[in-house]
Amino acid sequence: MDKHIQLAQYIQRHPAATGKVVDYDPLTDSVHTFDFTAANTELTPDDLADTVRFSAWVDDKLTAGNYKYGIGGYMEYRTLYARSALFNTEEEPRRLHLGVDIWAKVGTLVYTPFACVVHSFNDNNNFGDYGPTVILEHDLDGLKLYSLYGHLNRESLTGLYPGKAIAQNQQIGVFGEPSENGSWPPHLHFQLMFDMEGCKGDYPGVGRFSEKEKLICNIPDPQILLGFMA
Repeated sequence: MDKHIQLAQYIQRHPAATGKVVDYDPLTDSVHTFDFTAANTELTPDDLADTVRFSAWVDDKLTAGNYKYGIGGYMEYRTLYARSALFNTEEEPRRLHLGVDIWAKVGTLVYTPFACVVHSFNDNNNFGDYGPTVILEHDLDGLKLYSLYGHLNRESLTGLYPGKAIAQNQQIGVFGEPSENGSWPPHLHFQLMFDMEGCKGDYPGVGRFSEKEKLICNIPDPQILLGFMA
């Protein structure tokens, strides 16, 4: 059976076993959908290159609409990745965002939606990278699923070790500041994978557009868990 279908069926069969990633109440929390494609003409290359200005723009958008969270990004072709040499590979620049970003204030709490064990973790400390990153391993009735949490604060890595058991809805970290989260406005990069493909402490969150169909096979849409309503 297709793993995407297996995941959807597991969530449908076990609603009580599916928890939260952040504290979100669709009845009270308003959400803004961000667009970081070429259609966004508000952000200039200078804005994107300056993390303080970029952060101020994101914060202004959330504050103006009284939004608790910003959301977006799954399989979005983002021009903003030109800000970092990390994504400017020679053959084909990486611009396809593979997870979902949740934009909110520094210190926002992050949880695991399923019971799990720690797969791996690392401080990917490069400009434009994840910064502190935690990857968890879930067994959903025999379906192996991995969840990645990027742009945390460094304290989120304290006390972790591979194989450490973590309960559903247990806090696993908080949103980090730009000085420690890879130089981004405060947010969480949340991504799901069926196969880690040998990676530890890291898994690409941005891919090549030419490989989109292959990437989708391994990386389901995290909205299946988040349920954010914008």
